[in-house]
Amino acid sequence: MEAVGQFTGGAAHDFNNLLMAILGSLEILRKRLPNDQRLLALLDNAVLGAKRGSALTQRMLAFARRQELKHEAVDVACLVNNMMELMERSLGPAIDIETHFPIEAVHVRTDANQLETALLNLAINARDAMPNGGTVTIAVGVEQLNGLHPTNLPSGQFACLSVSDTGLGMDEATLARATEPFFTTKGIGKGTGLGLSMVEGLTGQSGGKLMARSTLGQGTTIELWLPIATDGMTRTSERDMGEASSTAAAKRQLRILAVDDDNLVLANVKAMLEDLGHNVIAVGSGTRALEAIDSMPDIDLLVTDQVMPMMTGLQLIEEMRARRPALPAILATGYAELPQGVCASIGRLAKPFTQRALAEALALHASHAS
Repeated sequence: MEAVGQFTGGAAHDFNNLLMAILGSLEILRKRLPNDQRLLALLDNAVLGAKRGSALTQRMLAFARRQELKHEAVDVACLVNNMMELMERSLGPAIDIETHFPIEAVHVRTDANQLETALLNLAINARDAMPNGGTVTIAVGVEQLNGLHPTNLPSGQFACLSVSDTGLGMDEATLARATEPFFTTKGIGKGTGLGLSMVEGLTGQSGGKLMARSTLGQGTTIELWLPIATDGMTRTSERDMGEASSTAAAKRQLRILAVDDDNLVLANVKAMLEDLGHNVIAVGSGTRALEAIDSMPDIDLLVTDQVMPMMTGLQLIEEMRARRPALPAILATGYAELPQGVCASIGRLAKPFTQRALAEALALHASHAS
């Protein structure tokens, strides 16, 4: 399974680069096309297909536990309530949704966006297990674990976020394989078999554990045991306010150094930055980037890939800051294998990113540009 995880993570990284080039090019092309609805419909279809590919690579990275996560304090009840309309549309009128939350807010340590995706996956799995309709119940409880819990989690406070259904259930053999990658009981073309693997990967990366209980003919319960967030963690509401204020930052033309060893991605990032009105120097390696920094004192900001031969993005930023400590940097990566705490002062972009996400990252760091 470790070998499968390493292969899956590596394949997802390569596909992310391809999707980065495709999505970015389509995004710019849409601005250039004439207002021909037939052409725009074809373009939108291509974008939709690429986004589906991106969603698949995110599931692969989640299974391999290499997806990019932003850990923060997530109010579980608030998150579920905010996505209730989406769930109702996704599950349809034959499915009732019930929620059971404590009176006091429960904040867990995880990535809010990925938790939304995980819950939607679990809810859709529950719907598919109830072809004649039924009830999905989402509940939260808090427990103080003592290290002897069936989850094998360490001692501490954990929240149990559960999604239960009244559906067909699973026998012991199926339940034992439920979280295996690419294993699915759905028909051909109706599932990738990565849904539960993705949820398990997210839970593990968050410091928790996924537990599954099911009885044939009596429904299924999936439990996500997640650590309670510490008081000092950024909360989702604070994050949203920070993002909103960053997009209001004053815009000005920047001289940006873009670095990526993949020529397709580099050309795409350069095109997106120039389309935003910036002056771009594009190079294909960390060594050439350092040469540019030494010879061009007017560079305002660095945008670099992480996974590159000879010199990684983080190593490049370290070398750059030895020369110009105040020069801001944005690291673009789909991987999560980065040293703990090293990126506190570095901007982050998860591949594949859109031009809007790039613009927001630039706006956030524009006020720090020299």
